[in-house]
Amino acid sequence: MAPLLTPRRVWIARGLAVLVDLVQLGAGLTPFNNVIDVVTALAMVALVGWHWAFLPTFVVELVPFVDLVPTWTLAVFLATRDRVAAAPPAALPPGQAPRDGSGS
Repeated sequence: MAPLLTPRRVWIARGLAVLVDLVQLGAGLTPFNNVIDVVTALAMVALVGWHWAFLPTFVVELVPFVDLVPTWTLAVFLATRDRVAAAPPAALPPGQAPRDGSGS
């Protein structure tokens, strides 16, 4: 099971995926697209960790005209769903004990 992610890392990964898909949509067929895909794959694994959705996305992105589909965005949303860690509890003022949930 993959570790839980911080909300910041998830938003960075999602934003990067959307940005890459938008750039590749307007870039046309260039060898530079393949370089972008390699860098994006490495960045996603560094940000999110390995997820099975990244491998078919990387392979599909190498096929001409298929990169018109926002595959990086779909893969990152699939990889990050239900993996966001909950925010840490707020600190209590000094001298105040945490509630135990018993209602007293």
